[in-house]
Amino acid sequence: MPQTVADDKPGTYDVVVAGGGVIGLTAAWTLANDGHRVMVIDPEPGHGAAWVAAGMLAPANEAYFGEQELVRLLVAGAHRWPSFAAALEEAAGSSIGFEPSGTVVVACDASDRAALDRLLAFRQSIGLDARRLSVSECRRAVPALSPAIGGGAEVPGDHQVDNRLLVTALMAACRGNGVEFAARKVVGVDLDGAGTARGVLTDDGTRVAARTVVAAMGWQTGELGGVPDGLLPELRPVKGHILRLAGRGALLGRTVRGLVKGRSCYLVPRRDHSVVVGATVEEMGPDLRVQSGAVHALLDDARTLVPGIDELELVECAVGLRPGTADNAPYVGWTEVPGLAVATGHYRNGILLAPITGQAIGALVNGTEIPAELRPFGVGQRTERAHGLGASGR
Repeated sequence: MPQTVADDKPGTYDVVVAGGGVIGLTAAWTLANDGHRVMVIDPEPGHGAAWVAAGMLAPANEAYFGEQELVRLLVAGAHRWPSFAAALEEAAGSSIGFEPSGTVVVACDASDRAALDRLLAFRQSIGLDARRLSVSECRRAVPALSPAIGGGAEVPGDHQVDNRLLVTALMAACRGNGVEFAARKVVGVDLDGAGTARGVLTDDGTRVAARTVVAAMGWQTGELGGVPDGLLPELRPVKGHILRLAGRGALLGRTVRGLVKGRSCYLVPRRDHSVVVGATVEEMGPDLRVQSGAVHALLDDARTLVPGIDELELVECAVGLRPGTADNAPYVGWTEVPGLAVATGHYRNGILLAPITGQAIGALVNGTEIPAELRPFGVGQRTERAHGLGASGR
């Protein structure tokens, strides 16, 4: 049964979503589609980690051996994307740049090739399509690749979406369905005397009443006030630099992922001929500085894979903070506080998992079954598992 609060006072929302990133917006749109009165509260909805992303939809490249439950979730999330993209574009009346074009993954030296072969074997072992490519096959697929690469693989099931078009469309679709927005920050959950969530408190002292609260504030979700200690997920910000390059013509026709001396690098082409290059993974706390060393390292690795980026204009260097957990898997479900659900901890997979997470939040609020692939990632199960792993992550 849904953990909702029976409060029919004027001005009370069915659901308040704390956080307007890709997860919060998708949840809000889903709930509004189901007929709920929804408010999203965020100082700058549509920005944050989702704004500073590449939009790759690559289920197995973001998981590791031994993470079968997570891989099943990522694959299930990827399968929902074509229908989700079509429905969102229709609702928003605009493109989100969904490209089912596949990815070419390449290696630079023998060590990188060995690591790539292990990833290829892992993909094939879980039933995902991938095939090994020779150097010449890689360069036929992506002529801009360096002749010095050491081979690669074609991954037809890895796609992409333009992350900024995506969040812009989500906001338009939300507004079209009556979702209200408040440009404030949620600082706490408002609990009644029985410990039930009755709404949220914002940084300007406003109380917003709601039957249900969905906390989707990324890495800051665990810092919400008003909730007893130990009942919210433990999260950490994982810093990532990303670059955007602009050109006059199409340098790449599809996404390129590469290993360069063990470091991961990707180049994602957009329809406007720009290229997104990313991304670093840095454990530096809530640090939003753009650092010259990280920018240099990304550019150096990217030009090792695709020398032609030297001719492109560097138009943006940006930093985002991903919500990391002890094992870098998400928390989606009810907390022990009645009326309070969380959807957070998606780490590098927030965009990939947005459709299935939105579906799950809709199911929680409506009192129906959540997708089976998300059941292992409820708050109780995840908290117990996280305590066993410690806070260091991978």
